[in-house]
Amino acid sequence: MARARNRIAGIISVFGELLITAGIVLGLFVVYSLWWTNVLADRAADKEGDQVRDHWAADPGPGALDTKDGIGFLHVPAMGDGEVLVKKGTDSEILNGGVAGYYTEPVKSALPQDKQGNFTLAAHRDGHGAKFHNIHKLRTGDAIVFESKDTWYVYKVYKTLPETTKYNVDVLQPVPKESGKTKPGRYITLTTCTPMYTSDYRYIVWGELTRTEKVDARRTPPAELQ
Repeated sequence: MARARNRIAGIISVFGELLITAGIVLGLFVVYSLWWTNVLADRAADKEGDQVRDHWAADPGPGALDTKDGIGFLHVPAMGDGEVLVKKGTDSEILNGGVAGYYTEPVKSALPQDKQGNFTLAAHRDGHGAKFHNIHKLRTGDAIVFESKDTWYVYKVYKTLPETTKYNVDVLQPVPKESGKTKPGRYITLTTCTPMYTSDYRYIVWGELTRTEKVDARRTPPAELQ
């Protein structure tokens, strides 16, 4: 009987150790997913952002908005300090680099310089830079500013959609009717996953272009960023 009890106690002890080990491994995975991937992505994005600015400085004349390294930088004061490099595409290979990407499918994005259309962007909310982590802080009237090589594009938030299905591509349409708009204009749409730490639904923010400003020699930001 004593031998059986000792055997059971040994099994319980081993099982307990396995649970502790599993807990440690799970904890390390969470740390990796929600912290270390941010560190790696931010480093990569900073390096790429520097390359874009170096290209701009080396060729100060006007040029095409799109480049192989990125088309410019998104500035959203309500989401926190810092700038977000914007690149072409929204697949994980792009977004995991700590950037925002503009849609090429299922609905092709307009670009800021287009006379009309919807500049549609996606970025991660958690991990891999989490550039849209604080998207829920955006309110009507808040500024969204896109910086290109030679122009500041100033948008104002006019509508948010805290939750919609991930399959709702209508939010990306050139005229985003779900936001209340019925006529062509120059819009911007930010999209990311929601709730936090999941990818079940999408959080949407819509803005409309209010003005543009030419970039001066000192790259003085518009009033919304000062």
